[in-house]
Amino acid sequence: MKDFTSTHVRHDSPPETTRPAYSGWVRSSSFLSSILSGMLLGYLADFWLGTSPWLVVVGVIVGSYSGFHNVWRYLEEMENDDHRR
Repeated sequence: MKDFTSTHVRHDSPPETTRPAYSGWVRSSSFLSSILSGMLLGYLADFWLGTSPWLVVVGVIVGSYSGFHNVWRYLEEMENDDHRR
């Protein structure tokens, strides 16, 4: 019987030509997941506390802030990398 756990799979980083697109997809999905997780946590808190819809609104606002903050940090990181070159 073959042992599939010992199979070596190479996980290389994406090539230089696709790295910006790959990074953009990762950042945009992170942004979207921040908003959705804030909304979900707000919904669950509303369901538990019976304060509908206020905590959903707060969750979306906090999730949006978190997503924008992550994108802002990424853009500053990209700008600093460009200045170093």
